[in-house]
Amino acid sequence: MGKMEQITLLLISVLILSTALPVALCAQKPVAAPRKEDIPYIKCQACEKLASQLYRQVQSKQAQISPKKISEYQIIEIAENVCNLKKEEADWILKIDIVEQGDKLELVEQDAEGICNTECKTIEKTCQEVMGYSDTDVAEYIYTSKPDIESLANYLCKDLTKACKTKPPPLPKDRTPGEPFVPKPTKEAEMEKMLRSMEGIPGAPSMKMYSREELMKNNFGLDADEEEEEDQFPSNLGKALRKKDGKKGDWKQTIFKGVKAAGKTLKRHATKVSFRVQKWWKGFKAAQSKAAGKVELQCDRCGILILHGVEEGHECLVKEF
Repeated sequence: MGKMEQITLLLISVLILSTALPVALCAQKPVAAPRKEDIPYIKCQACEKLASQLYRQVQSKQAQISPKKISEYQIIEIAENVCNLKKEEADWILKIDIVEQGDKLELVEQDAEGICNTECKTIEKTCQEVMGYSDTDVAEYIYTSKPDIESLANYLCKDLTKACKTKPPPLPKDRTPGEPFVPKPTKEAEMEKMLRSMEGIPGAPSMKMYSREELMKNNFGLDADEEEEEDQFPSNLGKALRKKDGKKGDWKQTIFKGVKAAGKTLKRHATKVSFRVQKWWKGFKAAQSKAAGKVELQCDRCGILILHGVEEGHECLVKEF
């Protein structure tokens, strides 16, 4: 399957899956802020889990590309992305719950990914503070020393970053408890992964997901007059939809237009790249022929290259290449 066919299939998959989800596509989505005051209490644990993830993901990548040997660059790429929730390598953060136990905070791993709120962002921020600018150093250590998990944790958390050099302070008694861990619906998780995989595609539409609850609780930039109209919106949604059939499929139409526009942009991009490659190849072949003292001819009608003149029986017109 060609590259364009794969991209088209991905876009169609997003369109189909989106029709089964209670989501809307909007320009911005409110982002939870990390609780920076919690970082000192979970820094060491976050570092140990980070070391474990680095080890596992490097091993997984090695198994994936076997029999080739994983390169240092590939390890650096894992280390750069493992604390960034926008990347797949950081999905492990979504499974961690911050639990208050006595005068300590514990990072407890759950079976499924959770909805990312304040605690999720706090773990991401802690991970980023631990890693800092050490991603290339830890990647070099993994590549050259091939350590086990325990050795890697000691190097990262005690030697390189000092995250576990001292014990965390006792938790204040008046600390405000964090939000409960809420598992993310399976379809929502799949949709988010699809949208994230489209981020690097040229011309792909920028899409965000909202749950039904988020749509009901937020005005998303409405002014006072629009809010008034919102309050007067009929409670019987079925009647409202029957009165305004034209707006029934608006959000689906928005997705369709976005996918269509992305397809056109991708096609133009692929055409330009193909043209440039062909132009470069022709120039390269011409330079080779001149260097070798050969004369290349190209048929006007069929495009066949002919060396040292026209082949016998070839009836097409010929031009010098």
